[in-house]
Amino acid sequence: MAQIENSANVRKGRSFSHNKKHILRIDMTPMVDLGFLLITFFVFTTTMSTPKATDLFMPKDDISPPQALPTSLALSLLLDDNNKVFYYNGDFKEAVSANKIFETNYSTYEGIGKIIRQKQKDIDASGKFADGRKGLMLLIKPTSGSVYKNVIDALDEAVINDVRKYAIVEPGNEEISYIKNHDFD
Repeated sequence: MAQIENSANVRKGRSFSHNKKHILRIDMTPMVDLGFLLITFFVFTTTMSTPKATDLFMPKDDISPPQALPTSLALSLLLDDNNKVFYYNGDFKEAVSANKIFETNYSTYEGIGKIIRQKQKDIDASGKFADGRKGLMLLIKPTSGSVYKNVIDALDEAVINDVRKYAIVEPGNEEISYIKNHDFD
């Protein structure tokens, strides 16, 4: 009878291995690796995107009056609308009377950068000042028509050309009316 059952199982193609239970095993190593990679990525990117701030230097509260700036060390930039920049050396009234107010642009090689480097060369060549080119005082005067990007571009040129003394100053009414009423083309 056993032979009949075996032959019947063989004929039908059945085997007795269907009673074995398979153990499912999941390897978690790749998942742990992926977790550490993600943690590393987020830690690295958050430290790279920390906000940057510049130092703000305020004048000290001295009771002594401020020292006058020699006009030969002053360079004023008037930032106007449509990316126009007007500049003059020294005192505004003297520049107007001598017709020495000029227009330039924000170019590093032909604009503000060139003007700053030329002023630094002129200060060095004069030999009047012990600080030399480091004594240059750059006055950045944005008008109401200028945009924030223009101020940043002017400050970038000051940093690029190693200007040690610079200030953002509100332009005078006579400066604003002069650049609005004169054709610089």
